[in-house]
Amino acid sequence: MTAPASRRLTLPREARLQRPADFARIRRLGARAGRGGLILNWLARPRGERSRVGVVTPRAVGSAVVRNRVRRLLREVFRQHQHELAGPLDLVLVARQSLARRTWAEVERDFLALARERALISPAE
Repeated sequence: MTAPASRRLTLPREARLQRPADFARIRRLGARAGRGGLILNWLARPRGERSRVGVVTPRAVGSAVVRNRVRRLLREVFRQHQHELAGPLDLVLVARQSLARRTWAEVERDFLALARERALISPAE
């Protein structure tokens, strides 16, 4: 699956959640679902704004090297599929321990299945 040619698949700084208050707001007000090694929290944003992503990797996931790898995997999955989202969202992706042993394709499959299940991405994509 590729994004339309007119859209660049980048993940600039403004597309990343960084403030703890944003993470807390999404957790408090948003919806939550889990699948495999991934928990997804989301909250709709106003039309015309860009979707943003934040990644949480608890120490239980593994060493710093493993946690950084998992963060890169999750950000890459979001980067590849950000234009397929039904509308602008704030997403918080939380890694579970089992995610450390998964490949990029398995992480992508779990993310897409979860997003389709919750109608965040249309089933036809």
